[in-house]
Amino acid sequence: MHIHILGICGTFMGSLAVLARELGHTVSGSDQGVYPPMSTQLESLGIDLTEGYDPQNLKPVPDLVLIGNAMSRGNPEVEAVLNRNIDYMSGPEWLSREVLRHRWVLAVAGTHGKTTTTAMLLWILEQAGFDPGYLVGGVPLDFAVSARLGGSDFFVIEADEYDSAFFDKRSKFIHYRPRTLILNNLEYDHADIFDNVEAIERQFHHLVRTVPSGGLLIRPALDAHLDRVLEMGSWTPVQNTSVASEVPYSTDWRAELLSEDGSRFMVIHHEQPVATVDWGQTGVHNVRNALSAIVAARHVGVTPDHAVSALCRFSGVKRRMELLADLEGVRVYDDFAHHPTAIASTLEGLRNRVGEEPILAIIEPRSNTMHRGVHQETLLPSAVDADRVLWANLSGMDWLDKIVADAGKLGITRHRLGSSVDELIAAALEDLPRPCHIVIMSNGGFGGLHGKLVAALKKHLSS
Repeated sequence: MHIHILGICGTFMGSLAVLARELGHTVSGSDQGVYPPMSTQLESLGIDLTEGYDPQNLKPVPDLVLIGNAMSRGNPEVEAVLNRNIDYMSGPEWLSREVLRHRWVLAVAGTHGKTTTTAMLLWILEQAGFDPGYLVGGVPLDFAVSARLGGSDFFVIEADEYDSAFFDKRSKFIHYRPRTLILNNLEYDHADIFDNVEAIERQFHHLVRTVPSGGLLIRPALDAHLDRVLEMGSWTPVQNTSVASEVPYSTDWRAELLSEDGSRFMVIHHEQPVATVDWGQTGVHNVRNALSAIVAARHVGVTPDHAVSALCRFSGVKRRMELLADLEGVRVYDDFAHHPTAIASTLEGLRNRVGEEPILAIIEPRSNTMHRGVHQETLLPSAVDADRVLWANLSGMDWLDKIVADAGKLGITRHRLGSSVDELIAAALEDLPRPCHIVIMSNGGFGGLHGKLVAALKKHLSS
């Protein structure tokens, strides 16, 4: 079968291309504004990729077109598919029908940490010899590709609440029917499709309704939004997690920090110590992610001590505090954080690790939610652990100009704006101390700032 994918370079649709190719299908696709790592992954697999949307891309006529959720009516290829009566469906529906049916699905849902937690759970099962199938919304450093079929009944998947397609406004994860479900957290996001947090809670409840009574729900003890999700109805056993003494009661699973930056912690089950994690990751958010992954793996038969042993060798995920360069004491990191909560937790983890060493954060608020100014009141406070912050306003958001200007009027001078990549780089190099930690935060390509900054930094340090 010839399958053509619209929006093939998105992390989800690109992973579907990998799975379809592994199933033996001929795969082609089109996208716009492509950039690595997905574009290079597809090219390495020999998948025909065309930049730009054109009805000519549908010749010869494919047997099936998978339409990504970034596509809308008016797109030339979408219109051609409809007018020519070519068979089409959403990516999540195809995945459910062709890959997930009759498999034990372990899904990771939540506003934050989905990709990292999915990669952790996948790594644990892989090290336990399960040979799981998987689909991760990123590139796990311990695996060659972002998706594979696997050789067992188990399939690990990142479960996104974003909609499925322009013709199917249900969240993607409704199609997955997990038996083991991690609910990492829930906050307001995706303002382009959800009017309020209650609308997201409703979608999460629909997901909970698909989990069998013989399955398992894993959730943090402290999350009022998840409380409301489960209050709508739940028919599945629930296990709660917590970190340190954040709740005044005993939870099923708890992590006791042995180092402030989260690089060492003890796993405690029903108040009994189980094992100690000593790994290369940092941040309390990653401790939470790991604890959830350990509990999920236990549900399919991996003992906590084996899970912990695997996590101690976990490499992480590309673009999650990924070290890009270490030049004469100046360390440059790439991070995907694009929501105030994620920005805050990432910078807090780095601060706890580096102590008083200076931190410069270069942040691009580029998500649809950010563009609408939904999080403007919490955005600047989220970077409190950085000594200097450069905010990238590459698309002329008036609200971002205003809140940074207002901070300056109050004497808060560590926040600055940059309206171009070159301006941001020049500002970053001003009075650059050594040692120093530069964190680039964006969920996009950021105009190639990552590579340009490293190149400029090399030149700056050698002059």
